[in-house]
Formats: sequence, C-alpha cells, structure tokens
Amino acid sequence: MKTDRRHEKEEALARKAAMAALADAPGETLKALWDEAGLPRDAQRLRGPETGLVTVRGRIGGGGAPFNFGEATVTRATVRVEGGSVGHAYALGRDKEKALLSAIADALWQDASRRNDIETKIIAPLQAAQAEADERRRAETAATKVDFFTMVRGED
Repeated sequence: MKTDRRHEKEEALARKAAMAALADAPGETLKALWDEAGLPRDAQRLRGPETGLVTVRGRIGGGGAPFNFGEATVTRATVRVEGGSVGHAYALGRDKEKALLSAIADALWQDASRRNDIETKIIAPLQAAQAEADERRRAETAATKVDFFTMVRGED
C-alpha cells in the first residue's frame, strides 16, 4: 500500500515538473517543438482556451502579512484527448495556442504509452533551455559582484 502511495506521489511530482516547464516556456518555443515532434493537436475542448484575470498576492520581505499586489492576465484550457485523458493548463498572458498545447501535452503525459514522447520531445528540451537561461543569468549576475574587504593597518 505504501509503495502505491509513493508511486502516486512521485508521479504527481513529475507531472508538476512537466507542467512547470510548459508554463515557463515561451509560446513560440513550445509551438516549434510541438511541430518538430509531430505530435497530434486534435483534442476535444472542454474549457477554453479563455483569458481572464487572477489576483496576485505578495508579502513584504517574504514573511510579512499577505496583501493584494495587483492582477495578472492568465489563459486557461482543458481538453480531452483520444483515450480519455483530461489535461489542464494555465499560462500567464494571452497566448491561447500555448495554453491549448500545454493542456494537450498534460493529457498526453498522463497516458503511459505517450509519456515518453512528451518527456523527450517537449519537456526535456524546454527544461534544458530554461536551465541554460538560468545559468546565463547567474553568470551575468556574478560578473557584477563586488567584494568589499577591510585592510588592517599595522599601527593599531
């Protein structure tokens, strides 16, 4: 029984990581990878894609009382693919095609027979590109680092 729960938890974490990669990806990159992979775009649309607003909450210093910071535009979609898997996706902005492709990817990812295709052709390249961008940003930030030091004079 514990192994079933552990497997479900590991699968949920893997799905969460896949959805994070899809959400962080630029729409054009996702569309290009999708076309290159030759994956199906046909799915029954259950909801959307539709665009709306969500309230963004913040905290001062990361630990203060939460407050409403503002609103952000979000596009969501829910689809059902052949085989019955239902996929959901939310994406910042108004890119309806990105939200739709992300929802299809989520539904296909849930199908064990298609998961490997989604992981290798879509998710892995997106994660690699995001890791490269993060590393480039870290290198640019490190280049501006200033080390302050104090010299001690022998007179004291």
